Amino acid sequence: MTNQDDFISTVSHELRTPLTSIRGFAQTMLSSWDKLDDNSKKKFLEIIEQQSNRLIHLVENILSVTKMSNENLVIKKISLNGVITNVVQIIKQKYSTHKFNLSLDKSNPEIYVDMEKLQQILINVIENACKYSDEGSGVNIKTVSDNDNVYILVRDEGIGINEEYAEKIFEKFSRIDNPLTRKTQGSGLGLFITKSLTEKMNGKISFKNLEKGTEFEIKFPLYNIEEHAKCSVKH
Repeated sequence: MTNQDDFISTVSHELRTPLTSIRGFAQTMLSSWDKLDDNSKKKFLEIIEQQSNRLIHLVENILSVTKMSNENLVIKKISLNGVITNVVQIIKQKYSTHKFNLSLDKSNPEIYVDMEKLQQILINVIENACKYSDEGSGVNIKTVSDNDNVYILVRDEGIGINEEYAEKIFEKFSRIDNPLTRKTQGSGLGLFITKSLTEKMNGKISFKNLEKGTEFEIKFPLYNIEEHAKCSVKH
């Protein structure tokens, strides 16, 4: 089986799961509407909505993967701390019980990146920290810099990543098997997209397990990457 065949096969499987669930609950409601009480109807509709959102998210990720190699970057100089602060405000709306602790480099380094792609990277990593840690736990976001690079550190208080999955978490459709991931639905594309976008902007992403939780490190150079990648530039 070629890589393309394997990708199509996996995509088909991932799409089929939420579609089957949506169809099943919709059929139950249509055939048994008069027999269902209001609580059951509400529960079934909530499941249909959840699975629809899952399907939309999966399709968006698949589209991101398919167009990634042909999509040009739009590079401009941005204030990293400002972008992080805005992204956290967005994520707080969804994960209101988590405690977000920001420790941002006061020198507020400016880097040359694609703003939209950077936001996607940050959302993926910070949302992962929320999804795979308990409600009410802390998510720590820190930036530091040296003469050449800026580092974004995202630390959660989850149960960590088993070593057997260490080499796989950035692969397509790879999902870690632990009690939290079993409760959390995902496409297995988020970290693959994150790594691909980071490297396309001449950055690097890595992770390490801590005594409690996991820390992801995203590194970007402080110089203009125009010389290192084919891109369109906005000043």
